[in-house]
Amino acid sequence: MNKQASVPPPMNGRDPANLRGDPITGDRYFSKEFAQKEWDHLWTKIWHVAGRTAELEEAGDFVVHNFMKESVICVRQHDGSVKAFYNSCAHRGMRLVQDSSCVDAFTCPYHGWRHGLDGVVEYAQDADDFVRGNPCGKAKLKELRCETWGGFVWYTMDDNAPSLHDYLYPMMEVYQRYDMDKAVRVAWYRIALNANWKFVTDNFSESYHTRTAHPQVPPWIDQDVDSARLEIWPNGLGRTVQPMRPSLTDRPEGGGNAMFEAELRKWDIDPETYETYEEFAIQGWKDLKAAKRKLWKEKGYLHYEHLNEEEITDSPHTVMFPNVTISFLPDNLVFFRSEPHPEDPEKCYFDLWCMAFPVEGQTEVESIMAGIRPLQEATHCEHRDFDQGRGIPELSGQIVYQDMELAEGMQAGMHSRGYSDAYLSAQETKVRFFHEVLNDWIEGRKP
Repeated sequence: MNKQASVPPPMNGRDPANLRGDPITGDRYFSKEFAQKEWDHLWTKIWHVAGRTAELEEAGDFVVHNFMKESVICVRQHDGSVKAFYNSCAHRGMRLVQDSSCVDAFTCPYHGWRHGLDGVVEYAQDADDFVRGNPCGKAKLKELRCETWGGFVWYTMDDNAPSLHDYLYPMMEVYQRYDMDKAVRVAWYRIALNANWKFVTDNFSESYHTRTAHPQVPPWIDQDVDSARLEIWPNGLGRTVQPMRPSLTDRPEGGGNAMFEAELRKWDIDPETYETYEEFAIQGWKDLKAAKRKLWKEKGYLHYEHLNEEEITDSPHTVMFPNVTISFLPDNLVFFRSEPHPEDPEKCYFDLWCMAFPVEGQTEVESIMAGIRPLQEATHCEHRDFDQGRGIPELSGQIVYQDMELAEGMQAGMHSRGYSDAYLSAQETKVRFFHEVLNDWIEGRKP
């Protein structure tokens, strides 16, 4: 195994000493004044994900990321690099493109100015008729800083922002063993929700709701209060590391567990050899680690090559401040993101990208959140309105669907005179921590 970069120790995600105790008041979920502060001090400063590097294979391939009232183009250059530009013509500001595609140059649909892939104007009608001089070779699109990591294309609107590495630190070190660039996005949704964007980060910052909202989870991910390890870092990044084994608290009726039994058999382990449910869950999980370490190459799971003993069987569910969450599973990556509505702070857009690592011989995969899908890159985004679930029947019953069903009720609750602050368990510490880091950004104390 290759030598790995060191990872700084996280803080205990349950320790109240890591918190100031800032109240999580309801107005931050619906106040237009608070939303404006978020725009001024947060959204224009952070690193955003524009799309997948898999969408930018050839020179001229580009993705468009519309965020609130802003729009950014990220385009592959002839030298292989990726540049980001505001989607605003150097002539009079017209949006150049609406959807991701591939071009030789960006031509304005209004007056025909043509910008090269490097943003520089190549052609302008009546080029000598400009008081400021011929714009060709002189005027250009305004560029933003752009970097790639993990198979994602990132950009920031802030010229003074830290590097992407420093902004995400230590995530590149923590997840250095995952071959993220090779993951295939098999499902791609953008869903309009009637809730503030922070509902999504709140939700993914704790597993306390799982037993109530997701009863199908405990049979295959042990989210018992004493099983999960909660970790946080000062810049707002945190994760919950949970064993992918049956919970000993929530056992399927009848004592069996078809899902975990099937996983054991897939790795040549006979579940009938375990005499008790405790042995089945705990020893079976240990035997699964050993079997995966022994048989990964033979069975075509080449992405296991550098994973450690924990990563090969467990689920480090990771929140990357402020609005990106990635579930790292042995065979899947699930990307979640919430973005505010440009006008209404009580609405947001929720992105769901289900990704799978290719396995030799597989032509389709279980995408965890979106069911069985062909093992091929999704070519377009499915835009849906949640509308209390009536518009997305193919997601019905999935974990993420159950989360979305809660969104409107939580948003309504933030308006109640009966709510003034959250009464949180230790396993929900990351929720308050997220809001405290958000306050730091809003008040100019960003870490």
